[in-house]
Amino acid sequence: MGIKAHTNKGMVLVLACAAQFMVVLDVAVVNVALPSIQQDLGIGKSTLQWIIIAYGLMLGGFLLLGGRMADLLGRRRMLLTGLTLFSSASLLAGVAGSAELLMAPGPCRASGRRSSRPPPSRSSP
Repeated sequence: MGIKAHTNKGMVLVLACAAQFMVVLDVAVVNVALPSIQQDLGIGKSTLQWIIIAYGLMLGGFLLLGGRMADLLGRRRMLLTGLTLFSSASLLAGVAGSAELLMAPGPCRASGRRSSRPPPSRSSP
């Protein structure tokens, strides 16, 4: 039984590391792509700034909600749901043809991003 528990913990660690990598990669890709986004979609600097601001606001707003949902629904379920939601919304944002379509999946990406980061485990009293 010790080997099975060790394997499960190892898989959880790999999945958590992959989720964290996706989150960091998302931020890096969006920041690197901002000039291309501006040129391809023909948007101004103020609209470009709102793309980043709206995403950050949504992420901050979902921090408490994601943690509470993980407490109520289970951490594994929230992790898998968050990864699915984040990946799907990122795909939609990637094929966007306008600034509005680029910002529309932002709340889903922020929610998925927050949910894909498992909350720290609580220590028993």
